[in-house]
Amino acid sequence: MSADIPEADRIEGAPHPKETATLFGQDAAQHMFLEAFNADRLHHGWLLTGPRGVGKATFAWQVARFLLATPKADKGGMFADAPQVAQSLKVDPEHPVSRRILAGSEPGLFAVRRPYDEKTKKLKSQITVDEIRKLKAFFTLSSADGGRRVVIVDAADEMNVSAANALLKLLEEPPADTTLLLISHQPSRLLPTIRSRCRELRFSALNYDAMGLALAQADVHTDESAAMSELSGGSVGDAILLSQSGGLSVYAELVSLFAELPQLNRQRALRLADSAAQRGSSDKFEQILNLIDLFLVRMARAGATGQPPKIEAAPNEARIFKQLAPTMHKARAWADVAEQITSRSRHGKSVNLDPAALVLDTVWKIQQTAAQ
Repeated sequence: MSADIPEADRIEGAPHPKETATLFGQDAAQHMFLEAFNADRLHHGWLLTGPRGVGKATFAWQVARFLLATPKADKGGMFADAPQVAQSLKVDPEHPVSRRILAGSEPGLFAVRRPYDEKTKKLKSQITVDEIRKLKAFFTLSSADGGRRVVIVDAADEMNVSAANALLKLLEEPPADTTLLLISHQPSRLLPTIRSRCRELRFSALNYDAMGLALAQADVHTDESAAMSELSGGSVGDAILLSQSGGLSVYAELVSLFAELPQLNRQRALRLADSAAQRGSSDKFEQILNLIDLFLVRMARAGATGQPPKIEAAPNEARIFKQLAPTMHKARAWADVAEQITSRSRHGKSVNLDPAALVLDTVWKIQQTAAQ
Protein backbone atom coordinates (compact mmCIF):
# COMPACT_ATOMS: atom_id res chain seq x y z
CA MET A 1 0.00 0.00 0.00
CA SER A 2 1.28 3.45 -0.92
CA ALA A 3 2.46 5.59 1.99
CA ASP A 4 0.10 8.33 0.74
CA ILE A 5 -2.99 6.14 1.07
CA PRO A 6 -4.48 5.96 4.60
CA GLU A 7 -5.00 2.59 6.24
CA ALA A 8 -8.45 1.92 7.63
CA ASP A 9 -7.02 -0.04 10.56
CA ARG A 10 -4.44 2.52 11.70
CA ILE A 11 -4.81 5.27 14.30
CA GLU A 12 -2.93 8.29 13.03
CA GLY A 13 0.16 8.94 15.12
CA ALA A 14 0.16 5.48 16.70
CA PRO A 15 1.94 2.26 15.71
CA HIS A 16 -0.02 -0.05 13.45
CA PRO A 17 -1.17 -3.24 15.23
CA LYS A 18 1.30 -5.29 13.15
CA GLU A 19 4.09 -3.08 14.53
CA THR A 20 3.03 -3.48 18.17
CA ALA A 21 5.38 -5.86 19.94
CA THR A 22 3.47 -6.68 23.13
CA LEU A 23 -0.21 -7.05 23.93
CA PHE A 24 -1.07 -5.90 27.45
CA GLY A 25 -4.06 -6.80 29.57
CA GLN A 26 -5.48 -9.63 27.43
CA ASP A 27 -3.82 -12.71 28.91
CA ALA A 28 -7.09 -14.68 29.01
CA ALA A 29 -7.60 -14.43 25.24
CA GLN A 30 -4.01 -15.46 24.56
CA HIS A 31 -4.30 -18.42 26.93
CA MET A 32 -7.53 -19.66 25.32
CA PHE A 33 -6.06 -19.50 21.81
CA LEU A 34 -2.85 -21.29 22.79
CA GLU A 35 -4.84 -23.93 24.64
CA ALA A 36 -6.79 -24.68 21.45
CA PHE A 37 -3.63 -24.64 19.34
CA ASN A 38 -1.72 -27.00 21.63
CA ALA A 39 -4.67 -29.40 21.76
CA ASP A 40 -4.86 -29.40 17.95
CA ARG A 41 -8.39 -28.02 18.14
CA LEU A 42 -7.74 -24.80 16.27
CA HIS A 43 -11.04 -23.45 14.97
CA HIS A 44 -11.01 -22.12 11.41
CA GLY A 45 -12.90 -18.95 12.39
CA TRP A 46 -12.23 -16.71 15.40
CA LEU A 47 -14.40 -13.73 16.35
CA LEU A 48 -12.43 -11.20 18.40
CA THR A 49 -14.94 -9.01 20.23
CA GLY A 50 -14.73 -6.14 22.69
CA PRO A 51 -14.48 -2.35 22.84
CA ARG A 52 -12.59 -0.54 20.12
CA GLY A 53 -8.90 -0.01 20.80
CA VAL A 54 -8.27 -2.63 23.51
CA GLY A 55 -5.90 -4.84 21.52
CA LYS A 56 -8.04 -7.03 19.25
CA ALA A 57 -6.13 -6.09 16.10
CA THR A 58 -2.77 -6.41 17.85
CA PHE A 59 -3.80 -9.90 18.93
CA ALA A 60 -4.88 -10.80 15.38
CA TRP A 61 -1.52 -9.79 13.93
CA GLN A 62 0.30 -11.66 16.71
CA VAL A 63 -1.70 -14.80 15.93
CA ALA A 64 -0.93 -14.39 12.21
CA ARG A 65 2.82 -14.16 12.90
CA PHE A 66 2.66 -17.11 15.27
CA LEU A 67 0.73 -19.42 12.94
CA LEU A 68 2.78 -18.59 9.86
CA ALA A 69 6.09 -18.93 11.70
CA THR A 70 5.22 -22.18 13.49
CA PRO A 71 5.71 -25.34 11.41
CA LYS A 72 2.74 -27.65 11.17
CA ALA A 73 3.01 -30.72 13.41
CA ASP A 74 4.29 -33.89 11.73
CA LYS A 75 1.45 -36.41 11.74
CA GLY A 76 3.48 -39.07 9.97
CA GLY A 77 2.70 -41.91 12.34
CA MET A 78 3.87 -43.43 15.59
CA PHE A 79 7.50 -42.46 15.03
CA ALA A 80 6.75 -38.78 14.42
CA ASP A 81 8.20 -36.29 16.86
CA ALA A 82 5.88 -35.16 19.64
CA PRO A 83 4.52 -31.68 18.88
CA GLN A 84 6.06 -28.86 20.87
CA VAL A 85 3.79 -27.08 23.33
CA ALA A 86 3.64 -23.35 22.59
CA GLN A 87 3.85 -21.15 25.67
CA SER A 88 3.52 -17.78 23.97
CA LEU A 89 2.41 -16.11 20.75
CA LYS A 90 5.67 -14.16 20.56
CA VAL A 91 7.79 -14.55 17.43
CA ASP A 92 11.32 -13.22 17.02
CA PRO A 93 11.08 -9.86 15.20
CA GLU A 94 14.00 -11.01 13.03
CA HIS A 95 12.14 -14.14 11.92
CA PRO A 96 11.53 -14.07 8.14
CA VAL A 97 7.76 -14.15 8.68
CA SER A 98 7.95 -11.16 11.05
CA ARG A 99 10.00 -9.20 8.56
CA ARG A 100 7.73 -10.06 5.63
CA ILE A 101 4.61 -9.09 7.59
CA LEU A 102 6.09 -5.70 8.46
CA ALA A 103 7.02 -5.22 4.81
CA GLY A 104 3.54 -6.25 3.67
CA SER A 105 4.95 -9.10 1.58
CA GLU A 106 3.93 -12.22 3.52
CA PRO A 107 2.22 -14.54 0.96
CA GLY A 108 0.33 -16.49 3.64
CA LEU A 109 -1.49 -13.46 5.07
CA PHE A 110 -4.34 -11.36 3.69
CA ALA A 111 -5.87 -8.35 5.47
CA VAL A 112 -9.42 -7.33 4.57
CA ARG A 113 -10.33 -3.74 5.40
CA ARG A 114 -12.21 -0.78 3.99
CA PRO A 115 -10.76 0.08 0.55
CA TYR A 116 -9.52 3.43 -0.68
CA ASP A 117 -11.68 5.23 -3.23
CA GLU A 118 -9.48 6.83 -5.89
CA LYS A 119 -12.34 9.06 -7.04
CA THR A 120 -13.17 10.64 -3.70
CA LYS A 121 -9.61 10.25 -2.31
CA LYS A 122 -11.11 8.84 0.88
CA LEU A 123 -11.58 5.47 2.49
CA LYS A 124 -14.92 3.90 1.69
CA SER A 125 -17.40 3.69 4.55
CA GLN A 126 -17.85 -0.09 4.18
CA ILE A 127 -15.95 -3.24 3.31
CA THR A 128 -17.35 -4.16 -0.10
CA VAL A 129 -17.89 -7.58 -1.64
CA ASP A 130 -14.98 -6.95 -4.02
CA GLU A 131 -12.59 -7.08 -1.05
CA ILE A 132 -13.94 -10.50 -0.05
CA ARG A 133 -13.72 -11.73 -3.65
CA LYS A 134 -10.00 -10.96 -3.63
CA LEU A 135 -9.63 -13.84 -1.19
CA LYS A 136 -10.24 -16.32 -4.03
CA ALA A 137 -7.05 -15.21 -5.75
CA PHE A 138 -5.22 -15.21 -2.42
CA PHE A 139 -6.20 -18.81 -1.67
CA THR A 140 -5.26 -19.89 -5.19
CA LEU A 141 -1.81 -18.30 -5.10
CA SER A 142 -1.00 -19.24 -1.50
CA SER A 143 -1.98 -22.91 -1.84
CA ALA A 144 1.19 -23.83 -3.70
CA ASP A 145 3.47 -24.02 -0.63
CA GLY A 146 1.05 -26.14 1.41
CA GLY A 147 1.50 -24.04 4.53
CA ARG A 148 -0.93 -22.22 6.76
CA ARG A 149 -2.88 -19.20 5.61
CA VAL A 150 -4.36 -16.43 7.74
CA VAL A 151 -7.04 -13.85 6.92
CA ILE A 152 -7.64 -10.80 9.13
CA VAL A 153 -10.92 -8.88 8.69
CA ASP A 154 -10.72 -5.48 10.39
CA ALA A 155 -13.42 -4.71 11.18
CA ALA A 156 -16.06 -7.30 10.33
CA ASP A 157 -18.75 -4.83 11.50
CA GLU A 158 -17.92 -2.68 8.47
CA MET A 159 -18.89 -5.28 5.84
CA ASN A 160 -21.92 -4.49 3.74
CA VAL A 161 -24.56 -7.20 3.24
CA SER A 162 -23.01 -8.62 0.08
CA ALA A 163 -19.56 -8.80 1.66
CA ALA A 164 -20.96 -10.47 4.79
CA ASN A 165 -22.75 -13.13 2.72
CA ALA A 166 -19.61 -13.80 0.69
CA LEU A 167 -17.55 -14.21 3.85
CA LEU A 168 -20.20 -16.52 5.30
CA LYS A 169 -19.65 -18.93 2.39
CA LEU A 170 -15.95 -19.06 3.27
CA LEU A 171 -16.76 -19.81 6.90
CA GLU A 172 -19.14 -22.57 5.83
CA GLU A 173 -16.55 -24.20 3.56
CA PRO A 174 -13.15 -22.92 4.73
CA PRO A 175 -10.08 -23.75 2.64
CA ALA A 176 -7.68 -26.20 4.27
CA ASP A 177 -5.15 -24.88 6.80
CA THR A 178 -6.82 -21.47 6.86
CA THR A 179 -7.56 -19.39 9.94
CA LEU A 180 -9.92 -16.41 9.67
CA LEU A 181 -9.66 -13.73 12.37
CA LEU A 182 -12.68 -11.43 12.45
CA ILE A 183 -12.30 -8.26 14.54
CA SER A 184 -15.62 -6.92 15.79
CA HIS A 185 -16.38 -3.90 17.97
CA GLN A 186 -20.14 -4.52 17.75
CA PRO A 187 -20.78 -8.24 17.18
CA SER A 188 -24.54 -7.68 17.35
CA ARG A 189 -24.26 -6.06 13.91
CA LEU A 190 -22.94 -9.26 12.35
CA LEU A 191 -25.05 -11.97 10.76
CA PRO A 192 -25.99 -14.55 13.41
CA THR A 193 -24.77 -17.24 11.03
CA ILE A 194 -21.31 -15.65 10.92
CA ARG A 195 -21.16 -15.52 14.70
CA SER A 196 -22.29 -19.12 15.04
CA ARG A 197 -19.49 -20.35 12.77
CA CYS A 198 -16.73 -18.67 14.75
CA ARG A 199 -15.25 -19.25 18.17
CA GLU A 200 -15.51 -16.02 20.13
CA LEU A 201 -12.69 -14.48 22.15
CA ARG A 202 -13.77 -11.54 24.29
CA PHE A 203 -11.40 -8.68 25.00
CA SER A 204 -11.91 -6.41 28.00
CA ALA A 205 -11.11 -2.79 28.75
CA LEU A 206 -7.59 -2.25 30.05
CA ASN A 207 -6.94 -1.49 33.70
CA TYR A 208 -4.75 1.42 34.74
CA ASP A 209 -1.51 -0.56 34.91
CA ALA A 210 -1.99 -2.17 31.50
CA MET A 211 -2.99 1.20 30.05
CA GLY A 212 0.24 2.81 31.27
CA LEU A 213 2.35 0.05 29.73
CA ALA A 214 0.43 0.16 26.44
CA LEU A 215 0.74 3.94 26.17
CA ALA A 216 4.48 3.81 26.88
CA GLN A 217 4.87 1.19 24.14
CA ALA A 218 3.01 3.52 21.75
CA ASP A 219 5.51 6.25 22.72
CA VAL A 220 2.84 8.21 24.61
CA HIS A 221 4.51 9.25 27.84
CA THR A 222 2.22 10.76 30.46
CA ASP A 223 1.74 10.95 34.20
CA GLU A 224 -2.03 10.85 33.65
CA SER A 225 -2.51 7.34 32.27
CA ALA A 226 -5.10 6.59 34.97
CA ALA A 227 -7.19 9.62 33.99
CA MET A 228 -6.87 8.74 30.31
CA SER A 229 -7.93 5.18 31.10
CA GLU A 230 -11.04 6.57 32.80
CA LEU A 231 -12.00 8.85 29.91
CA SER A 232 -11.16 6.31 27.22
CA GLY A 233 -13.07 3.49 28.89
CA GLY A 234 -9.91 1.39 28.98
CA SER A 235 -9.30 1.74 25.23
CA VAL A 236 -5.67 2.36 24.27
CA GLY A 237 -6.74 3.65 20.87
CA ASP A 238 -9.07 6.24 22.39
CA ALA A 239 -6.46 7.17 25.01
CA ILE A 240 -3.91 7.86 22.26
CA LEU A 241 -6.43 10.07 20.45
CA LEU A 242 -7.15 11.91 23.72
CA SER A 243 -3.44 12.49 24.23
CA GLN A 244 -2.93 13.75 20.68
CA SER A 245 -5.89 16.14 20.82
CA GLY A 246 -5.48 17.48 24.36
CA GLY A 247 -8.67 15.74 25.42
CA LEU A 248 -7.81 15.75 29.12
CA SER A 249 -7.50 19.53 29.21
CA VAL A 250 -10.78 19.91 27.28
CA TYR A 251 -12.54 17.64 29.77
CA ALA A 252 -11.01 19.57 32.69
CA GLU A 253 -12.35 22.79 31.15
CA LEU A 254 -15.83 21.27 30.89
CA VAL A 255 -15.77 20.11 34.51
CA SER A 256 -14.60 23.53 35.61
CA LEU A 257 -17.30 25.22 33.51
CA PHE A 258 -20.02 23.14 35.18
CA ALA A 259 -18.53 23.46 38.68
CA GLU A 260 -20.83 26.30 39.76
CA LEU A 261 -24.07 25.14 38.16
CA PRO A 262 -26.75 26.37 38.04
CA GLN A 263 -24.59 29.48 37.76
CA LEU A 264 -22.69 29.58 34.48
CA ASN A 265 -19.84 31.71 33.19
CA ARG A 266 -21.29 32.73 29.83
CA GLN A 267 -17.99 34.03 28.47
CA ARG A 268 -16.30 30.68 29.08
CA ALA A 269 -19.25 28.90 27.49
CA LEU A 270 -18.98 31.14 24.42
CA ARG A 271 -15.23 30.51 24.14
CA LEU A 272 -15.86 26.78 24.30
CA ALA A 273 -18.48 27.03 21.56
CA ASP A 274 -16.23 29.18 19.38
CA SER A 275 -13.41 26.64 19.64
CA ALA A 276 -15.71 24.04 18.08
CA ALA A 277 -16.64 26.32 15.18
CA GLN A 278 -13.19 27.34 13.97
CA ARG A 279 -12.14 26.30 10.50
CA GLY A 280 -10.76 22.76 10.48
CA SER A 281 -12.15 22.07 13.97
CA SER A 282 -14.54 19.25 13.08
CA ASP A 283 -12.57 16.86 15.29
CA LYS A 284 -12.67 19.35 18.18
CA PHE A 285 -16.43 19.75 17.72
CA GLU A 286 -16.91 15.98 17.86
CA GLN A 287 -14.61 15.72 20.87
CA ILE A 288 -16.49 18.38 22.87
CA LEU A 289 -19.83 16.67 22.28
CA ASN A 290 -18.40 13.26 23.19
CA LEU A 291 -16.79 14.60 26.38
CA ILE A 292 -20.02 16.34 27.44
CA ASP A 293 -21.82 13.01 26.99
CA LEU A 294 -19.12 11.33 29.04
CA PHE A 295 -19.38 13.94 31.81
CA LEU A 296 -23.14 13.39 32.09
CA VAL A 297 -22.85 9.60 32.04
CA ARG A 298 -20.12 9.58 34.70
CA MET A 299 -22.14 11.96 36.87
CA ALA A 300 -25.33 9.89 36.52
CA ARG A 301 -23.42 6.71 37.39
CA ALA A 302 -21.83 8.31 40.46
CA GLY A 303 -25.22 9.55 41.66
CA ALA A 304 -26.95 6.23 41.02
CA THR A 305 -24.33 4.15 42.85
CA GLY A 306 -23.61 6.70 45.57
CA GLN A 307 -19.92 6.16 44.85
CA PRO A 308 -17.54 8.73 43.38
CA PRO A 309 -15.37 7.63 40.45
CA LYS A 310 -12.36 5.59 41.55
CA ILE A 311 -10.11 7.92 39.60
CA GLU A 312 -10.91 11.57 38.97
CA ALA A 313 -10.48 12.42 35.31
CA ALA A 314 -10.34 16.15 36.18
CA PRO A 315 -9.77 18.20 39.34
CA ASN A 316 -12.81 18.33 41.70
CA GLU A 317 -14.80 15.96 39.51
CA ALA A 318 -16.06 13.87 42.45
CA ARG A 319 -17.15 16.96 44.41
CA ILE A 320 -19.07 18.34 41.44
CA PHE A 321 -20.80 15.01 40.82
CA LYS A 322 -21.91 14.86 44.45
CA GLN A 323 -23.12 18.44 44.29
CA LEU A 324 -25.17 17.97 41.10
CA ALA A 325 -26.33 14.37 41.57
CA PRO A 326 -26.65 13.78 45.32
CA THR A 327 -29.59 11.36 45.04
CA MET A 328 -30.80 8.48 42.90
CA HIS A 329 -33.67 10.67 41.67
CA LYS A 330 -31.34 13.40 40.38
CA ALA A 331 -28.97 10.82 38.92
CA ARG A 332 -31.88 9.42 36.91
CA ALA A 333 -32.74 12.93 35.70
CA TRP A 334 -29.16 13.43 34.48
CA ALA A 335 -29.24 10.06 32.70
CA ASP A 336 -32.40 11.17 30.88
CA VAL A 337 -30.76 14.46 29.93
CA ALA A 338 -27.70 12.63 28.63
CA GLU A 339 -29.93 10.55 26.36
CA GLN A 340 -31.76 13.66 25.11
CA ILE A 341 -28.53 15.55 24.46
CA THR A 342 -27.02 12.63 22.55
CA SER A 343 -30.12 12.44 20.35
CA ARG A 344 -30.16 16.19 19.76
CA SER A 345 -26.44 16.22 18.95
CA ARG A 346 -26.80 13.46 16.38
CA HIS A 347 -29.71 15.25 14.75
CA GLY A 348 -27.85 18.57 14.80
CA LYS A 349 -24.81 17.05 13.11
CA SER A 350 -26.95 15.26 10.53
CA VAL A 351 -28.53 18.53 9.39
CA ASN A 352 -25.21 20.43 9.59
CA LEU A 353 -26.28 22.72 12.39
CA ASP A 354 -23.69 25.37 13.24
CA PRO A 355 -21.21 23.73 15.66
CA ALA A 356 -21.07 26.73 17.98
CA ALA A 357 -24.86 26.88 18.19
CA LEU A 358 -25.09 23.16 18.90
CA VAL A 359 -22.48 23.31 21.69
CA LEU A 360 -24.18 26.34 23.27
CA ASP A 361 -27.59 24.69 23.04
CA THR A 362 -26.14 21.66 24.84
CA VAL A 363 -24.58 23.79 27.59
CA TRP A 364 -27.83 25.73 28.13
CA LYS A 365 -29.75 22.46 28.39
CA ILE A 366 -27.37 21.27 31.12
CA GLN A 367 -27.74 24.59 32.96
CA GLN A 368 -31.54 24.39 32.80
CA THR A 369 -31.49 20.87 34.21
CA ALA A 370 -29.23 21.94 37.08
CA ALA A 371 -31.58 24.85 37.88
CA GLN A 372 -34.71 22.66 38.06
